[in-house]
Amino acid sequence: MTLQRVLPFTKSLLEQAVHAGDTAVDATAGNGHDTHFLAGLTGASGKVYAFDIQQQAIEATKQRTEEFSHIELICDSHAKIDQYVTESISAAVFNLGYLPKGDHAIITKAASTLQALEQCLTLLKAGGLVLVVIYSGHEGGSEERDAVMNYVKRLPQTRYDAMKYEFINQQHSPPFLVAIEKKHQRQKN
Repeated sequence: MTLQRVLPFTKSLLEQAVHAGDTAVDATAGNGHDTHFLAGLTGASGKVYAFDIQQQAIEATKQRTEEFSHIELICDSHAKIDQYVTESISAAVFNLGYLPKGDHAIITKAASTLQALEQCLTLLKAGGLVLVVIYSGHEGGSEERDAVMNYVKRLPQTRYDAMKYEFINQQHSPPFLVAIEKKHQRQKN
């Protein structure tokens, strides 16, 4: 066995949660890698909503995913997911921080990320996943990291399982994954 890096591990979790016909959210479209991956998992019978506040990211995602017709690209804050997505979702994925090869001054912020997380958890099907890759080595990153971790730690364990996947012997604030799974609720007799 070989330890998976954070991004490949994130994809392996998505492969378990997202199936043909499902709906998924890429809350931070960036350059479109996760949107493309989700579109392949959901298939043409499914739907992928991809959000980013930067038109540059939406254009990059559009180019990367041009072979798919079941993606809705949304140039708006992920804090407004519930204004666009009304159906249940199997998964949502976030990559916090800034757009690679973009303006490093434009970053995800704690307030909007927490709103988006809450909305995704509300939309999430039982057995579904919300995956958050946290990059905190930039200015403002540690504040968002701490806010997300505090939020996730307070999620009720009767409704969610939450885990943190990280390499602990690497320097320079390596990214880590927070995975949240919505539990199946037991029926009361």
